[in-house]
Amino acid sequence: MTTALGIHHVTGIARDAQQNVDFYAGILGLRLVKKTVNFDDPKTYHLYYGDGVGSPGSIITFFPWQRARSGRAGVGEVAITSLAIPPGSIGYWLERFVKKGVEHSAPSRRFGEGVIAFKDRDGLQLELVATESVNARGSWSGGSVPSEHAIHGVHSVTLWEHSLERTEQVLVDGLGFKKIAMEDTTTRYAIGDGGASKIVDVRVVGGFLGPVGGAGVIHHVAFRAEDDAAELALRETVIGLGMHPTQVIDRQYFHSVYFREPGGVLFELATDAPGFDVDEPLDELGTALKLPPQYEPSRAEIELSLPPIHEPLMTPLLGVSDTDTVTS
Repeated sequence: MTTALGIHHVTGIARDAQQNVDFYAGILGLRLVKKTVNFDDPKTYHLYYGDGVGSPGSIITFFPWQRARSGRAGVGEVAITSLAIPPGSIGYWLERFVKKGVEHSAPSRRFGEGVIAFKDRDGLQLELVATESVNARGSWSGGSVPSEHAIHGVHSVTLWEHSLERTEQVLVDGLGFKKIAMEDTTTRYAIGDGGASKIVDVRVVGGFLGPVGGAGVIHHVAFRAEDDAAELALRETVIGLGMHPTQVIDRQYFHSVYFREPGGVLFELATDAPGFDVDEPLDELGTALKLPPQYEPSRAEIELSLPPIHEPLMTPLLGVSDTDTVTS
C-alpha cells in the first residue's frame, strides 16, 4: 500500500501580512521561505515559513486577508498546530514569550512530552512540543532564535471531531497512519515510528460548535506524497473510501489534491517536489515576490495591490540584543 510520508504543511488564515511576518519570522524565528500569492486570489499574499531549505514537514503557511473577520476554531477543523522544539528548550521559550508579549499557558505534558500552548496575534491556537524527535529534522539557524532552541518544523496537528470512526478510516486505510496511543479524549496516529511531522491527534469533542472561518483558524493540512505516482495512488485509495478528491493541481512548488475527510477537515495531498528552490536559489528564498507564470503579465498590478512587507532584521548587532527587532 502506498502511504503518506507525514505532514507536508499546514495553512492558516491571517489578517495583517506584516504582523504575520513579525510573529513567525521574528518571534518564532522561522525562515520566510517563499513570498508569493494565493493562486486562486492573486491580490492576496501566500507566505510560507519553515526551516532553512523549506523541507516538507517544516512548513506553516498563511493567507493574510486584510479584511478577514476573526475566526473561531470548532468541530471539523484542524484546531491546534504543534511545532517541535528540543527537549531542553521549554524554559527559553517561556522567557521569550514573556518578553515578546505572546499569550501562552503554563507548561503541561501530553503523551509524555512537554507542551506550551500559545496563540499568534490573530488568536491561532499553537503549541510548542519538546521532543527528542527533533534530531531527525532540520531548523533555521539564520534567524533570531539560537540554533539550540530553534523550532524544527511541525510536530503534529490536532483535529477536533464529533466522532472518531470515519476519520480514523481515512487516516489509517487511506493515508497509512497507525493508532499508537490514547490519552483522555485524544487518540494519536502516526506514520511509521512517529516523531515530528508524522503525528495526527484526533480529539472527540462532541457538542462543541462548528468553526467560523476567518483570521486565526487553520484552512487545511497537507500530507506528503513522495512523488506524482504516489499522489495518484493515494488519490485512488481515498476515492475507494468514498471521498471526492479534486484533480491534481499544480501549485508551482508541489502538486496538490484536496478533499474533505468525513468529519469536515480539508485535507491536501502534496508532493515533495519540485520544492521551493524551483524559482529562486536556496540562499535567496523568500527575498522577492514570486509569481506563477500565469500571473507574470499582471505583476505590476498585483504588486500595487499588495501591502509592502519586510522581514524583521534579527541578526545581533552592536548594542542590539537577540530580543530586539531592527527593521530595514
